[in-house]
Amino acid sequence: MDSVIPLIFGMAAVTYGPRLAPFLFFSDMKVPKIVDAFLKSIPVAAIGALIIPGVMTATPDMPAAALIGMGFTLVYGFFRGGIIVPVLGSVGVTYLVLTFAG
Repeated sequence: MDSVIPLIFGMAAVTYGPRLAPFLFFSDMKVPKIVDAFLKSIPVAAIGALIIPGVMTATPDMPAAALIGMGFTLVYGFFRGGIIVPVLGSVGVTYLVLTFAG
């Protein structure tokens, strides 16, 4: 049990080190615009890769409902932005499609 505390602190240091290093060593460096644009697109690509397969398998009996809900999210999110309204709206639209078309 005595060796667990140093192990936890060691693991915390190993985890925190790579996160802190860019701030310490590259804080004065100016990032080129193309690299900045690439880095800003990573969260969107990751979310897409995580969510889209689940959307396609959420309604196996009627995949069109999922596509219509996702389309609502894309259109609303593109023009208005935000997170809560597009997500809740897509759930509502998908529910309506499943209820009235199925």
